[in-house]
Amino acid sequence: MTILVKNKHTLQIDGFKFKCCIGKNGTTSNKKEGDKKTPKGTYKIENLYYRNDRKKKPSTLLKCIKIKKNMGWCDDTNFPKKYNKLCKIEKNTRSEKLTRKDSKYDFLIPIKYNFKKPISGRGSCIFIHLTKDYKPTAGCVALKEKDFLIMLKLIRENSKIKIV
Repeated sequence: MTILVKNKHTLQIDGFKFKCCIGKNGTTSNKKEGDKKTPKGTYKIENLYYRNDRKKKPSTLLKCIKIKKNMGWCDDTNFPKKYNKLCKIEKNTRSEKLTRKDSKYDFLIPIKYNFKKPISGRGSCIFIHLTKDYKPTAGCVALKEKDFLIMLKLIRENSKIKIV
């Protein structure tokens, strides 16, 4: 099962088409930290992370992980061993906080871009997450919650995302 991001407004899974949004500056084959671009390519996806203080565990075949208050995703280029990995929020390390005040990360799936042996500065925190208004992202792919929940029923642990 492949999640296809056809363009900056369309995500498709088999016959299902959903409106989506991507990075403010479009897609790229040469991703850099902070460029607000979504990386082109085909990638595996990670687990589903969710805010159980706001949402109930959804119906999905993905492994589900409850987001805790101290969870972050390291985007600090000064810490190559932690870069682009789930981390505990620490004062001396920059990271994307998973417990946001808005609802964007109530559900999120990390895209395994720059993932196995991450290269510091090549981009981090590339997620499939929620949006309310389809405003461009910092490089992620975002969907409305109702569409995200449908997508969760269609995909599996071995699903991939293809960004063209």
